[in-house]
Amino acid sequence: MAISRYFAGPALVGALAFAPVANAKVVDQSDAGFTVAHTAQVAASPADVWKMLRMPQSWWSKDHSWSGDAANFWLDSQAGGCFCEKLPDTGSGVGSVQHARILFAKPNQLLRLSGAFGPLQGEALTGTLTIQIKETPTGSALRFDYVVGGYMRFKVADIAPAVDKVIGEQLLGLANALGGALPPTRDEKAAGEEAEKPPAREEPGLGAAVADLVEDEAKPAPDESR
Repeated sequence: MAISRYFAGPALVGALAFAPVANAKVVDQSDAGFTVAHTAQVAASPADVWKMLRMPQSWWSKDHSWSGDAANFWLDSQAGGCFCEKLPDTGSGVGSVQHARILFAKPNQLLRLSGAFGPLQGEALTGTLTIQIKETPTGSALRFDYVVGGYMRFKVADIAPAVDKVIGEQLLGLANALGGALPPTRDEKAAGEEAEKPPAREEPGLGAAVADLVEDEAKPAPDESR
């Protein structure tokens, strides 16, 4: 599959131009690799999000498949399980592709997969996709972080934005399968605008618009009596 088809199709670019995802960015990059992060809000419970996550045939784009048919995807959501795709028999037998394997599965909270997607599969790379779910007053907040590192024959400056768009499309597909992404809140808009400004200090590794979605402990309020 050509890199131009998998990572830079015009339909994908057009869809993402109007995608109501709260925040999306290449968090960092170097010669060794890169990180992309996407967030969104949906009006679905964490349990419903988890159920949908386990059915990639319902939300992972067929444009980013090897068979051209999303119905061929399946996911075993246990550690060591496979996010895989069946390749239909064209006369030589049924084939298959492993897109990723499951590293961590915590129902209704976190799913972590290891896999270099699309044409990255042919490179000496490690790709880790962490999908976080956090309950909110209106449903759930979702976050995709995809970290890629190792040796590849693509230039990082060229491939990172393309991968960013592909991961964003998958989050949008998940949100749409759950009824559509909600508009970003005022705080998320402010965080997004702040993220576009040159940082006054070094940005932490994954300091994106939404805080760690599985962190339940609230930070203590500052002591104003001092």
